[in-house]
Order: sequence, then C-alpha cells, then structure tokens
Amino acid sequence: MGSDSPRDHLMKLLEPVVGAEGLDLEDVTVTQAGKRRLLRVIVDRDGGVSLDDIADVSQAVSTALDETDAMGPAAYTLEVSSPGVDRPLTEPRHWRRAARRLVKAELRDGTVLEGRVRSADESGVDLDVDGDVRRLDYQDLARGRVQVEFRRFDDDADDAYADVDGDEG
Repeated sequence: MGSDSPRDHLMKLLEPVVGAEGLDLEDVTVTQAGKRRLLRVIVDRDGGVSLDDIADVSQAVSTALDETDAMGPAAYTLEVSSPGVDRPLTEPRHWRRAARRLVKAELRDGTVLEGRVRSADESGVDLDVDGDVRRLDYQDLARGRVQVEFRRFDDDADDAYADVDGDEG
C-alpha cells in the first residue's frame, strides 16, 4: 500500500477525468457534513468556467467515482465549482488567469506588494505597482491573492462600463 493520502488518491484519479473535459483540477476536499460526506472538486481554466462546463465535469467525475468506488460505500454529496476570489495564487496558471486584476503579492523575503497583473508566463509575473512594472520570479513569490475591487460610477468609470452589454450607453 502506498503513502498516498485520500486527497492525493482522489487528485490522481480525477485529474485525467477533469483534464479530458478541458479543465484543470485545482483542488479536492472531503469534509463531514452531518451524516454525509461532502466531496468538493474545484476546477478552472483560462477564460473561466461556465455552468455547462460544471455540469459536464460533474457527470464525468460522478461516473469515475462510481466505477472505482474511491469514495467507499458511505453516502456522499459531490460539489463541483470554480475557485473563489480568495483562492491563493500559487501556480503560474493562477497568475495568468489573474491578468488585469489587482493582487497582493507576498515575497519570500517578507516584502508585500500590491499591483495589477500585467502578464504572467512560466517563470514569473509582471506586476504594475503604481505605474512601475516590476518583474517577479515565481521562485521569489511566497503567494498572491486577488484583491476585491469596488468601482465608483463617476465620470472616469463611465467609459469602462459603456459597452458591457454590447450597447452604447
């Protein structure tokens, strides 16, 4: 018997299933919810995840779990969702998906920077900190977190929202 934890076992089982649906498996958690267990599967991809994507991957995950009996005989509830805004940015794909978002970046040396993600590649991220673009290598980053922004609807913001629904004004 290997040293895989139940989470590791589920990650290995479900990663190819989720990948076949064109999504990345971000996390798997199993928690007790009353008499039942809750299996939470977090998926994502560039461009975001639609409700149809969630439905398709839920069916595929459910089938894989039934075929392998990975959850055992006890009842459980399957929940498939995309990551919340509070998910830490720990992988290059997380940073790439945060393009144009305001983030707080914690560096390994203890420095904390807040800025907007300009771009990200496999080696690091370009962060606009008060108009100065800083290159941060992933090896120097401890983690990052997207900051929730609320915008005022004033004269400066009107242009940013003018074409949200495809109509002018």
